Amino acid sequence: MHSHGHDEILGTAYNDHDLVVFLAASGVQDPDSILDNDLWIEWRGSPPHQWSAA
Repeated sequence: MHSHGHDEILGTAYNDHDLVVFLAASGVQDPDSILDNDLWIEWRGSPPHQWSAA
């Protein structure tokens, strides 16, 4: 998360639900609705919503 001029790691997400929980805890309203919004979420390592073991 980028907030107040710096980046912060919220945790490691293992599925969409984990990501939604992190976003909600950081104050994002309706986090489910932004998972496909490139302005909010930068998916790394695989396409959106595809989770695999690290």
